[in-house]
Amino acid sequence: MAGTPQYIRNLNENLIMDALITQGTMSRADISRQTGLSKPTVSLAVEHLIDRNLVREMGPADNAQGRKATLIRFNETAYYVCGIDIGATRIRIALSDLNGEIIAYRTYPMVVQGAYELLRSHMNELLDENHLNWDQIQCIGFGIPGVVLPESGRINRIVDPLAGLEEAFSLESLSGAFPCEVILENDVNLAALGEYRSGAAAGYPLFVFFSIGTGTGAGIMVHGQLLRGLGGLTGEIAEMLVDDGRRLEEVLSADGLMQLAKDYLDQHDELLLEAADSGADDLHRHLTPEKLFEAARSGEVEALDILQQYSQKIASALRQISVVLAPDLIVLGGGVGGNGDVLLPLLRQIISEQFPVQPQLICSKLGEQAVVTGAVQVAIQQTMLNLQEAME
Repeated sequence: MAGTPQYIRNLNENLIMDALITQGTMSRADISRQTGLSKPTVSLAVEHLIDRNLVREMGPADNAQGRKATLIRFNETAYYVCGIDIGATRIRIALSDLNGEIIAYRTYPMVVQGAYELLRSHMNELLDENHLNWDQIQCIGFGIPGVVLPESGRINRIVDPLAGLEEAFSLESLSGAFPCEVILENDVNLAALGEYRSGAAAGYPLFVFFSIGTGTGAGIMVHGQLLRGLGGLTGEIAEMLVDDGRRLEEVLSADGLMQLAKDYLDQHDELLLEAADSGADDLHRHLTPEKLFEAARSGEVEALDILQQYSQKIASALRQISVVLAPDLIVLGGGVGGNGDVLLPLLRQIISEQFPVQPQLICSKLGEQAVVTGAVQVAIQQTMLNLQEAME
């Protein structure tokens, strides 16, 4: 096909699409200058792209004088994509246009029993609310808290609360449930991508996204590319062993933090907080990571002591990552790691005093939307690739 009129036309249309996505609104003359294509060639290609609804005319330019040129822009609402974060306790769904602008975002509780069926129901509701149908959705990116095998899309392991759902959330199963293309990726990898594209790590050549929550994991990006490694296992720091032989995830996860707090309180035989409307003993029994961080923010000595010990454990993992990778930046995220106002001062002091390699340490800018933001990005990438291939 190379060299045929159809091939040349498709190539020209791809050049014009790239120019419009990069530069924004342009006139036909602007496109001609930018791409080096002749004005008649640009006009013909633009008309074909308008027919396909991929670009649209925006009206006359605000010329100082002379004939007003008609402005053209990429039609970011020609199609839509979705990003879905399947978490241990929450399902987060983002609906986005092709520019990555999130136009709807919803959070639902994770219900393990029937979770697979609920996903489609949630998506149908979201489309109805935004007056869209499935024909307008080109791709869905899914983030899963587990190891996704690159070749097959099967889930090799998954965070404990979702154990038993590996098959239900495999690429094959999800592809069969939705009438559009599906991409399945590790959630922390997607969070790293989200932070790189539109968050705290924009422009950094080498950085690590370190997620601490129900589980523990890392996403590593080098010059905008995710490192995957053998079997997609790069970043599975949950499997690192600490001094007593336990897995790192057992120590740093939300459950690990609660165990550390319980051991501390039992050892000191002291209560963490005084509650105005309930006994402190009741609070002790119902301690959560959220209450622990709230207590630390209030200056409670016991809470600060617990989190100082916890920070030492985080720092131990960060040190190993730092001396192996020497990243420019480490971004903390996740339900526990996202408490940067408490953790960052403690960790930065340890880094400055003890680390031979001292990367910058900051907290996630995207917060709970980091995974869905990355999922949207991979869905857009795949959609644009498909649109370009459709021109060939």
